[in-house]
Amino acid sequence: MHDTYQVFALKYAERNTRTRADSFLFDDDHASPHDMDYSIWVIRNDDRVIVVDTGYDEVEARRRGRPILQSPAKCLADFGIDPASVDTVIITHLHYDHAGSLGDFPNARFHLQAAEMAFATGPCMCHGVLQAPFSVEHVVGMVRHVYSGRVVFHEGNSEVAPGIEVHAVGGHSRGLQCVRVKTARGWLVLASDASHYYENFLRKKLFPIVENSQAMLDGFELLPQLAGGPSLIIPGHDPLVRKLFPLVASSNKLTVNRLDVEPAADFLQQTGQA
Repeated sequence: MHDTYQVFALKYAERNTRTRADSFLFDDDHASPHDMDYSIWVIRNDDRVIVVDTGYDEVEARRRGRPILQSPAKCLADFGIDPASVDTVIITHLHYDHAGSLGDFPNARFHLQAAEMAFATGPCMCHGVLQAPFSVEHVVGMVRHVYSGRVVFHEGNSEVAPGIEVHAVGGHSRGLQCVRVKTARGWLVLASDASHYYENFLRKKLFPIVENSQAMLDGFELLPQLAGGPSLIIPGHDPLVRKLFPLVASSNKLTVNRLDVEPAADFLQQTGQA
């Protein structure tokens, strides 16, 4: 069918010096290690290829002391996708790890919530704690694309292409959006940072970087309404995704997992629901 898709996660970085205090508010175990993956996503079928988020680059990696395994553009190239050939990129939000490397997509139009552009360029950015997850260079880059006519703004929920929708969530960032994709298994939701980990939405645990707590909690309720089942909700940063879904490509710097297929039989156990 022309309106169903395959979906892939391309891991480009990791941060394995974190603890649960970095991932959950009001948790009963803040001391245990809690790793984080950084990925971009590819949605494709015979008719189109759409990239979701663009990760961050070497400049931002050095600035934050958070090395990348290789650039998101190189990950795409190694997976057989020339970034210059991509004409549609969905940016879930403008935080540094989701909206860098925009220059690697010279022919793309970027789909973004209008609320996110307003948030990232408005009075809230006068506060350092709200500004911290953004990179001014990334935001300025997106502003330049607005002026060159390469940004498609969305107001809430809308269709990007047949079988691909964006849904406004908020919470983590004011204009955060998740991506709903029609697959052979049913509707899959790339949650991005509407739920960094399975545990966030399954246990209703707030992530510490939160712009609006109610919106984040409402987002945890929305994700299951949009998806065809819990295993069709893909958190934005959970290493468990790589354990649950089949590996389709790998090297010392690239890991690609296919998300639109059945997960491991122990999904309930792995996600703590059994």
